[in-house]
Amino acid sequence: MSNRKIIDVIGGAHIAPPPIWVMRQAGRYLPEYRELRKSAKSFLHFCYTPDMAVEATHQPIRRYGFDAAILFSDILVMPDALGRDVHFVTGEGPRMTPLADGDVDNLTPDNVLSHLAPVFEAVKRLRTELPDETALFGFCGAPWTVATYMIAGRGTSDQAPSRLFMYQKPDELAKLLDILADASAEYLIGQLDAGADAVKIFDSWSGVLDEFAFEANCVRPVKRIVDKVRAQRPDAKIIAFPKGAGHFYRGYREKTGVDMVALDWSVPLEFAAELQKEGPVQGNLDPQRVVAGQAAIREGVDRIMDVLGQGPLVFNLGHGITPDAKPEDMDFLVRYVRGEA
Repeated sequence: MSNRKIIDVIGGAHIAPPPIWVMRQAGRYLPEYRELRKSAKSFLHFCYTPDMAVEATHQPIRRYGFDAAILFSDILVMPDALGRDVHFVTGEGPRMTPLADGDVDNLTPDNVLSHLAPVFEAVKRLRTELPDETALFGFCGAPWTVATYMIAGRGTSDQAPSRLFMYQKPDELAKLLDILADASAEYLIGQLDAGADAVKIFDSWSGVLDEFAFEANCVRPVKRIVDKVRAQRPDAKIIAFPKGAGHFYRGYREKTGVDMVALDWSVPLEFAAELQKEGPVQGNLDPQRVVAGQAAIREGVDRIMDVLGQGPLVFNLGHGITPDAKPEDMDFLVRYVRGEA
């Protein structure tokens, strides 16, 4: 057993009470984050300025003592590093020019590691500065999810532009996914080498695909990333979050080779218990329970712990905490999971 409990759970250990961290734990629900954000010229400037990224990562650890910190960054630093014109519109989200014919061949994968050097600097500093018992996670976006933003130029409700692209230009999509997978593998290796204890692959839009497209566009590229990372770093701890995968969660761990799967809040707990028999799981409290307050938090935590608490579990939300959550309710969640409230 190590002194970083989450890493032990990712390796298959059962720890009670379970370690806890929260997706988007460094973010707009925290007043100190909102104050820090005012000093950034843009969101990407925030991500690429190590002083800011390090401070944002520290903020929820100082408040709540989570068992893991996750690097403050964004999945869309990857298309930015590949030469696309990424920017963020306040209140609306990311924007870039949609991919046109020939654009995939003009991507610049050779520039990725040098472009993302500030991220590696932030990881190095964090591993030095964080409490020794606090695990540090790096991450990237899964190729399919990143590709959806590159194809449409923005997020959409059902990623219809990317699904249409998939049917009309399958070879072009496969080429794009391979470029993203290879660049993401190098990016994750760089984060591990800089001091990350584990890395997570976020596939936020896997839930919009049918079974055949899920295998081709979610399973295959993530396996490609995992294989390339493990070829150079055999002991790497890797988590994946195929949000909305539903029935496709079954077998996902074995097919991709990841150590732990993160579950969204729609996954039934009985199904989650079946997945837990295959290995550790993370999740899966509905983020709206945190917004709703202590009674809803207590009920949701009790249900999850009753079913998953006897196996390898990292407690988390089923997606990121929302900006309208109150810091004091997050504090209650942490204390309640730990049996302190």
